[in-house]
Amino acid sequence: MTSAVERTDDLVREYLTFRGFTNTLKHFEADIKADKEKGFRVDRIVEQLLQFIQNYDLNGLLDYWGYLERRLFSRLEDVYRPTVNKLKTSLFRYYLVCTIQSSRTDKAHDFFQKQAPELQNQAEWKEWFALPFLPAPDANPTFSTYFSRQWADTFTVSLHNFLSVLFQCMPVPTILSFDTECQRILHIQEENEALRQKLFALQAETHRLRKEGDDGPMVHHKLPHYVSKMDRLGDSELNMVSSQRNAGSTVQSQKSSGFLSSLLPQSKKTTPSRPPPASISSPTQSSVTLPLKKEPVNNQAQKTKEVLSLPKEVKNVQSVLAVPSANDPAVVQQRQRRLQERKELLSKTQSQQSTEKKPEVSETEPELRTETQPEQIDALMKGVGRNGVREEKPEQPFIVLSQDEYGEHHSSIMHCRVDCSGRRVASLDVDGVIKVWSIDGIMQTKASAISKSALLSLEWATKRDRLLLLGSEVGTVRLYDTEAKKNLCEINIVEDMPRILSLACNPSGTSFVCSAAAACSPSHIEPSVPGLGENGSNQVPGRLLLWDTKTMKQQLQFSLDPTPIAVNCTSFNHNGNLLVTGAADGVIRLFDMQQHQCAMSWYAHKGEVYSVDFSYDENAVYSIGEDGKFIQWNIHKSGQKVSEYSLPPDATGPFMLSGYSGYKQVQFPRGRLFAFDSEGNYMLTCSSNGGVIYKLNSDGSTLENCLSLGGHRAPVVTVDWSTAVECGTCLTASMDGKIRLTTLLAQKS
Repeated sequence: MTSAVERTDDLVREYLTFRGFTNTLKHFEADIKADKEKGFRVDRIVEQLLQFIQNYDLNGLLDYWGYLERRLFSRLEDVYRPTVNKLKTSLFRYYLVCTIQSSRTDKAHDFFQKQAPELQNQAEWKEWFALPFLPAPDANPTFSTYFSRQWADTFTVSLHNFLSVLFQCMPVPTILSFDTECQRILHIQEENEALRQKLFALQAETHRLRKEGDDGPMVHHKLPHYVSKMDRLGDSELNMVSSQRNAGSTVQSQKSSGFLSSLLPQSKKTTPSRPPPASISSPTQSSVTLPLKKEPVNNQAQKTKEVLSLPKEVKNVQSVLAVPSANDPAVVQQRQRRLQERKELLSKTQSQQSTEKKPEVSETEPELRTETQPEQIDALMKGVGRNGVREEKPEQPFIVLSQDEYGEHHSSIMHCRVDCSGRRVASLDVDGVIKVWSIDGIMQTKASAISKSALLSLEWATKRDRLLLLGSEVGTVRLYDTEAKKNLCEINIVEDMPRILSLACNPSGTSFVCSAAAACSPSHIEPSVPGLGENGSNQVPGRLLLWDTKTMKQQLQFSLDPTPIAVNCTSFNHNGNLLVTGAADGVIRLFDMQQHQCAMSWYAHKGEVYSVDFSYDENAVYSIGEDGKFIQWNIHKSGQKVSEYSLPPDATGPFMLSGYSGYKQVQFPRGRLFAFDSEGNYMLTCSSNGGVIYKLNSDGSTLENCLSLGGHRAPVVTVDWSTAVECGTCLTASMDGKIRLTTLLAQKS
C-alpha cells in the first residue's frame, strides 16, 4: 500500500502540472508535508511516536495518538479494541520508563498529573503511581521488566506489526488498488493458462486411450482434482480440444470459425453461436426500420451443404488410404484374436470381483460366438447398434463445479440479479430487505438495507455497478449506493399509479425505463379463481416512462396502444437501441429507442406476459406468459411465432408454498423467469425444487431437459445466469428465502 500511495502521489503531481493547476499543486504539496499518516509508512509513524517520547513532548504524543484513534483505530471492529488499549498502555509506560531513565522525574509527575483522571480507576495503573517516588525502580520486581531492552524492542515491533496489518486490511480507494488488481489478474491468468495446458494434456491422453480401445478394454478416467477449482474454458480452447478428437481435416476447418468467433467481445454479439431458423432470417418489413442484424440465407445454405457433405469426404479419405475391407481374411483373423483377448480379460475381472458361481459355458459356444458376432462386438465398441445406426449416449453439456447457498433472507425472494461485472448480487425479498453480496471468491454480504415501504422492482445501474434502482408500491424510485450504504436520491413517479412493476437500465447507463401501474387488480387478490386474466382480460392501467439517470428527471412517456396498460417486464438489447416489453394484456411491444416509438406489437399470450428477453443473436424475442407457454417470436415479422413450448406450472407461476394448519402462501412472478447462457444455446428456468436447464434446438422442434440443479425445499421464483466471468454462474432463488449459486463448466464436443 505504501508504494501504491507514493506512486499515486507522483501521478497526481504529474497530472496537476500537466493541467497547469499550480495553486492546487501548492496546496497538495503542503498537505503532504503536514500529513500525519506519513503516506501510510509504518516506520515513519513509529518514528514520530518515539520522537515525541525522546523529546518528552507529552502533549504532542497525546494529540498524535488521539489522531490515530480517530482516523484509523475507530474503523476497527470491537474485537480489536482491547489490542488498541494494550498498545496505548504500553506506549505510556514506555514514556514513563524513558523519563525515569533520564532522571526527568518532573516529566513523570507531569504525566500523572495530566492523566490521573483517566488512569486512577484502571487496575493496571494502580502500582505505577508510585514509580516517581521509588529510589531504584529498575531493581523493583514490579517494574524491572519494563526497564529491559528486550521489552522496549518487543513493544516497538508489536506496534509496527499492528499498524502494518491495519493498513493492509483497511479499505482503500479504487485508484490505490489498481496496481494490486492488475498484478492479481495477471497471476490468475498465468495460473489459468497452466491449468488449461494440464487439461489439454489430459484430453490428449484420453483421446489416445480411446483410440487404443480397439486393442484392449476401454479405459475411463475421472476428472482431475484441479478441474473443480478452474475457470470455464473459452471457446477457443474448447474448440482446440474438440479438434484433437476429430480425425478429418474438414472437421478441423469448421472448428476454426468457432475459434475466431471466441475472440470477438461478448458485448458486441456480432455473430450468433448457432444459425437461426430460416424464418428469423427473413427480411424486415418495409414500413419499419430497425437496426437488426441478419445472416444471409446463402451463407446458411452453404454451411448446411458443408455439414451434409462431411460423410462423403470422410469416405473419400478412407478410400485414398486404402483401408482393408471387413471381408479381408487378415482382418477377420485379427478380430478373432482381439475377441479372444477381451473374453479372457473379462472372465478374469469377473472371477476377481464376484464370489457367486457362474454357469459353465460349453466348448462349442465360443466357436459360435467367434463366427457370428465379431462384427457386432466391434460395432458396439464403436457405438453402433445392431441395425447399423450409431447409438451415442448424450454427453452432459455442463459440469457442476460447486454449489453454495446464501441464507441471509428470511422471507420469499422477489428479485435476484447479478451486476454487469459478475462479482456481486443484489437480492430483494417480500419484506423489503435488500442484500448486496459478493460471489467472487468468498460469499459475503457487502450491504444490507430495509425499506419502510414495500418494494416491487430492482435493477442494477449498468455503468456504475455500485448503484441500485429500487421501485416501491408507493410510487417512488430510489437510487441506492451499495458501497456508501445510503440512498442518493428518491423520486416520485406517478401519484395515481403507485406500483413500480419493472425497471430496466439502458446499457449505456444514461437512462432507465420505469413501468408504473395502478393498484392491485382482482386477479392478484384472488389467485385461486380459475380463468381470471385469460385472453388479456386483466386490464390494469399503467404507464411506461423514460428517465434520465444523471439528472433523475423524466424525459418522455411512451405510447401504449391501444390502451394504457400495466407493463410487467422490460428488457433492452445489447446496445440499448431496442426495448421489448410484456404487458398485462398479453401484448409484447417492441420500441425503437432512437425514435422513442413503438415499432411493432402483437398479442403473445392468453393472459399476462411475465418475462421477456432478446435471443443471443437478437433476431428473436422469448417470452413466458400466464398461459404457461414459452414462445420464440421473430422480430423481423410482427407476431410470427418461431417455436412454442408448454412449461410445467412450477416454471411459470403463480408460485404456491403450503405449510401447517392449511397455511398457503401465493406469489406472482416479479423477477426473471428464464435466463440464457453466454451463447444462447441453453435456458435456465424455475421448478419446484431448483433450477432446470433446457437446450434450445436450432430447428425449434423440441425443448430438451439437460440438467436439473435442485437443492431447494421451496419453489424457485426467479433465476439469473451470469456470464461476465469465464465460469457460468446460475442463481436460483426460492420462496423460503434461500438463494443457491451454482458454478458450471461448459463441455463442448
